[in-house]
Amino acid sequence: MKNLFVPADILLPKEDALYPAWSVIACDQFTSDPEYWERVRKNVGDSPSTLHLICPECGLESVDLAQKGKEIGQNMRVYLADDVFKRLPDAMILVCRSLEDGQIREGIVGRVDLEAYDYQKGAKPAVRATEETVASRLPARVQMRREAAMELPHLLLLADDREKSLIEQISARKAELEMIYDFDLMEEGGHISGYLLDDEAKKTFLSGLDDFSSAAAFEARYGRKNEPVMALAVGDGNHSLAAAKQYYEEKKQQYGAESKEAAACRFVLAELENLHSDALQFAPIHRVMFGVSPEELRKEMALFFAENGLREGASCSGQQFEMIADGVQTTVTLENPPHLLAVGSLQAFLDDYLKKHPEAEIDYIHGEEETVLLSKGSDRVGFLLPNMKKEDLFPTVLAYGSLPRKTFSMGHAREKRYYLEAAMIVPEE
Repeated sequence: MKNLFVPADILLPKEDALYPAWSVIACDQFTSDPEYWERVRKNVGDSPSTLHLICPECGLESVDLAQKGKEIGQNMRVYLADDVFKRLPDAMILVCRSLEDGQIREGIVGRVDLEAYDYQKGAKPAVRATEETVASRLPARVQMRREAAMELPHLLLLADDREKSLIEQISARKAELEMIYDFDLMEEGGHISGYLLDDEAKKTFLSGLDDFSSAAAFEARYGRKNEPVMALAVGDGNHSLAAAKQYYEEKKQQYGAESKEAAACRFVLAELENLHSDALQFAPIHRVMFGVSPEELRKEMALFFAENGLREGASCSGQQFEMIADGVQTTVTLENPPHLLAVGSLQAFLDDYLKKHPEAEIDYIHGEEETVLLSKGSDRVGFLLPNMKKEDLFPTVLAYGSLPRKTFSMGHAREKRYYLEAAMIVPEE
């Protein structure tokens, strides 16, 4: 499919000195760590920053989302009026992110066509959701978008590029490209550099992506004939992309598909990465249940999995995950699991438990150490999940559809994407 992922008019801060305070981590990180976000606020101070253009999910329950949306929209308009940005027209950016382990994760920033994406269950678009979309999580995100003049996405897309023919081909000649930013990310986020693709590099990348996204290439990769091509997958930001799609459909219905209002938000800024990059690692997303009785939860879990051969102990054979209750870590085994993945089996129980116990709360944690720490206490239970092999992502989505929510994380919490580039989503005068 052509024109799937294309150049964008990208906005970046004009002044190099602004970048360290400008760029903050994705809003859905460190959701149970208010101290992290307090440090970010102190670091940013009064400087122009994406912190003032997003709504961190930590402490979200105490936020008036309607008012917050208006505040964010106003901050965007102030930054635009104050000439904070420089505009890079028809641009694509090679992003090089140095991680804590010394590896460099690379990606291309451009914009993805929402006409090539659909999050509805059973849909088979060229750009596929990897996570089941929870409808209740969309209205607040869509409302935020209604108030906004621009977007600052943490969206990451993945290409199953085993031959490393797309991004790596551009990276090999980055010394010839113009460096447009180069700075350390706050809170041990590593170092990031951006290189503006010239006309030749854009042509090379876009031509390669067209070939990669063809029906013939799809069949060669997966041996699947006469079915819709899955060219790219959503690696991070499934619900953000779903909200953008809903907002775009709203504009089409309100103004018409050919209107300038719909055209302004048809494409969404994103970073495309190669699933097979050595620097890209999958990590499991663990769970902690708060406001629960460990003993009662254990009993209800046994009843829920009564027909699935639940056993406790590492010596058992079957699907496994770890449970931390009252300071004790136990291996839970399902000999006849109800889902292909351990995360799917466990999430089915946790969703059922939350429906029956509205006083209980769940949080999704990136990192085993943080999960263990948060599990300490008599009113909580933690669950450590096994990792999913990244090579299994595309075949699994092709065979079974979207995965259970919060199945995997692309890297650990501090390795998540930081807000940096921006793009307009409303018509300009």
